[in-house]
Amino acid sequence: MALTKTPVCDFGKKAEDFKLKSIENKIISLNDVKGENATLVMFICNHCPYVKAIIKDLAKDCNQLKKDGINSVAIMSNDTKNYPEDSFDNMIKFAKANNFGEINYLIDETQDIAKKYGAVCTPDFFGYNKDLKLQYRGRFRELKDLKPTSDGDSDLKVAMKMISETQAGPKEQIPSMGCNIKWFN
Repeated sequence: MALTKTPVCDFGKKAEDFKLKSIENKIISLNDVKGENATLVMFICNHCPYVKAIIKDLAKDCNQLKKDGINSVAIMSNDTKNYPEDSFDNMIKFAKANNFGEINYLIDETQDIAKKYGAVCTPDFFGYNKDLKLQYRGRFRELKDLKPTSDGDSDLKVAMKMISETQAGPKEQIPSMGCNIKWFN
């Protein structure tokens, strides 16, 4: 597990299209998940301790944000051969155990989408406005020893609500950090 931090937000960069298989065995595209006011594209996996530390709160936030016209999609791009905990079958179990609800959970079997987005770690968040222009590339919330340091709304929820209301994200963003994406050898 190599700790990796996300780069600074490239404000205005357009979201990359994708067509990936969901845990419901449907092919889902960016257009299928685009929110009325904003869209959150996140790269996660099942085994990363950073994802595990936030996943229940993240799912809760994403399901609440749906009410504000903000749709969320989670993409798993890790090498499942060398990391079987991230397998498609385990993605289904992970989503169910963590109450994904309205979150589409997709598998990026070729890793092409992670590369197109420039995803580097799990979790890696990309918050887009209604025109699918990037406005947020920050953390979920501050963690210390894989535990949240405060209660209240997460940095991600605050940023996504701001984007849905103003179409612009916060100028100051703290990078997300987590395990590096497990690329094929």
